[in-house]
Amino acid sequence: MSGITPEHYFVLSAILFVIGAFGVIARKNLIIILMSLELMLNAGNLAFIAFSRVHGNMTGHIFMIMSITVAAAEVAVGLALVVAVYSHKDSLDVDILRMLKG
Repeated sequence: MSGITPEHYFVLSAILFVIGAFGVIARKNLIIILMSLELMLNAGNLAFIAFSRVHGNMTGHIFMIMSITVAAAEVAVGLALVVAVYSHKDSLDVDILRMLKG
């Protein structure tokens, strides 16, 4: 048996991405949607690392670090918006947020 190959990482990355996409599409809670977005970003990071391992260079690691930086900024801004919406509407339901359109 050859062990874990990069293809295993690609399959795991695709599965995580699909789970995250389903969470974004199907859920109505804003916190769950943000967590699903983070899952999708982490699936992309796993793919970057797997591609980096296949090609034998550090480019995937650099992209992963940049992606983690973007994810941290997204979490900070997203949670600030969640707190602001919750203090205004007392709910995190996405359907209620649609009523905020001008």
